[in-house]
Amino acid sequence: MADPKGFLTTPRQTACSRPVEDRLKDWNEVYVPGSLLPIISKQAGRCMDCGIPFCHNGCPLGNLIPEWNDFAYREDWSAASERLHATNNFPEFTGRLCPAPCESACVLGINQPAVTIKNVEVSIIDKAWDNGDVAPQVPDRLSGKTVAVIGSGPAGLAAAQQLTRAGHTVVVYERADRIGGLLRYGIPEFKMEKVHINRRIEQMRAEGTKFRTGIEIGRDLSATDLRKRFDAVVVAAGATVSRDLPVPGRELNGIHFAMEYLPLANKVQEGDFMAPPITAEGKHVVVIGGGDTGADCVGTAHRQGAASVTQLEIMPRPSEDRPTGQPWPTFPMLYKVTSAHEEGGERIYSVSTTHFEGDEDGNVQALHLVEVEFVEGKLTQKPGTERVLPAQLVTLAMGFTGTDQSNGLVEQFGLGLDERGNVARDASYATNVDGVFVAGDAGRGQSLIVWAIAEGRSAARGVDRFLTGTSTLPYPVKPTDRSLMV
Repeated sequence: MADPKGFLTTPRQTACSRPVEDRLKDWNEVYVPGSLLPIISKQAGRCMDCGIPFCHNGCPLGNLIPEWNDFAYREDWSAASERLHATNNFPEFTGRLCPAPCESACVLGINQPAVTIKNVEVSIIDKAWDNGDVAPQVPDRLSGKTVAVIGSGPAGLAAAQQLTRAGHTVVVYERADRIGGLLRYGIPEFKMEKVHINRRIEQMRAEGTKFRTGIEIGRDLSATDLRKRFDAVVVAAGATVSRDLPVPGRELNGIHFAMEYLPLANKVQEGDFMAPPITAEGKHVVVIGGGDTGADCVGTAHRQGAASVTQLEIMPRPSEDRPTGQPWPTFPMLYKVTSAHEEGGERIYSVSTTHFEGDEDGNVQALHLVEVEFVEGKLTQKPGTERVLPAQLVTLAMGFTGTDQSNGLVEQFGLGLDERGNVARDASYATNVDGVFVAGDAGRGQSLIVWAIAEGRSAARGVDRFLTGTSTLPYPVKPTDRSLMV
């Protein structure tokens, strides 16, 4: 146990954010560099090393949280890094981007603020990189088997790294011009600087993983050709079809999916553009969708100099305290103030967009909305609550509906789909097509980064067993396991 009295004597502290007026001037991460290290040992000491650590169940990866908390408390950073990497290929991603269901399941959280698990995690991995503790793990021998991984998001990268380390020759195909999937072009720089992706890619290259960018399977390379070249295939193409809003005026200029808007801002940071082709500068911006993607649009619009930013959510405002119907240790739906919300703007709940209004040139100028409420379990418009918002830029951040089928990938492979439109798979992540596996959002539907990594690792075990008849790779979670559903 780290500190037997730590949870009694040490209050919870979290990372310090840079002042809003400073961080809006750049795209660097919002947290003060190095602010965690002076406090993180004591924060790790708040962990009670529970006899039954529910944080394990709260985390789809099964992270060994009490173990690396103990090492962090003792400032044994190398040992902490080893324990962290035992279950998680990319803790610098999850430590920055995960909503931390582990903290919701923390036993201390029953009647006190939970342990700052996420902050401890990111401190350990950042220290590991600084100390040179993150080295390539080159396999001792090659199996002679080849695997193609379609998609380079967290699920694809996790599967590729595990399979490479198992001795297979792995090629990752990415349709974008850079590796990383939504990590690269969906997550703004202020949430995670892309240096964290770049150095992982270099580690994986050193281990033997090969990457091919600008190749879309189904269009640039057929599924038939891919299966001829490789002994197994992992489909980790994500759930990239954005949910649309089919209301009058949707065709107006200036209305974009979030994933049309956000990647362009990231491409500016990559040096591809001097200024983004779609910008919020000087405009009244409305973001439709109250989730994390919507918050990413809010923070991006602030940095681009928007005249105003308003975020709309059709559901009621969540409670600030755990709802009675979502008891510990479940992951509760709580009112959340992200760094983007700290920077300004307005959030409006329980409203629905009725239509858009444009000018004579076909550009959106206003958004019409109405308040809604639940009546007999159905969302119903409230008469007399209509209002109009100025809007010269609208981003649709209402989630995703499934894997892109327009490129022929699903059809060419002949993949079966489940009742939700996701690629169907069995307990070993195998699809109905022999030698073809699926991991992450493509099979699960839109979900969390921890689920993507967990599924990538689990699918790798299924592929390894398919290729060799056995596998020693870890198996964090099965697709039929709903006990960890977040």
